Amino acid sequence: MTDTLPHSSGSDWSNPNWPSWDEPGANTRLERVTVAGVFVKPGDRVRLRPRRRADAFDILLAGRVATVEAIEQDFEEQVYLAVIVDDDPGRALGEMRQPGHRFFYTPDEVEPLGPGLSERPGPAA
Repeated sequence: MTDTLPHSSGSDWSNPNWPSWDEPGANTRLERVTVAGVFVKPGDRVRLRPRRRADAFDILLAGRVATVEAIEQDFEEQVYLAVIVDDDPGRALGEMRQPGHRFFYTPDEVEPLGPGLSERPGPAA
C-alpha cells in the first residue's frame, strides 16, 4: 500500500489548501473498527486476505497471521489497519513503525481471529 495523498486535478505539490499530515483530522487514528461483525482494535490478531493483489507482498502475505498495530483513516475517509506480521523476523522494526515491516489493509482484507484460532493455517484467498 502506498501513501495516500489528497486528490488534485493538477500537479502543484505545494498547494496551500492541502492540510499538513500532522494537522488534527488529517490522518485520524481510530480506537476500533467492525470487521465481519466483530470489533477489531489494536493488539488483535487477524488473518490477511488481500483482495487487490497490488504487489508481491499481497501475494506473499495472503493467509498469514498479523497483529493490528493501529487503525487509521485517511483524508478520503478510507479506513486502514496497520498490521505487523506475527512471524516476521523483523517484527521489532514493524513495532518501531519502520517501512517494510508494517503493512496496510482495508477491513475487508482481514479476517478477525478469536482465541485459539490464530494457530490454524489458512489457505490464501
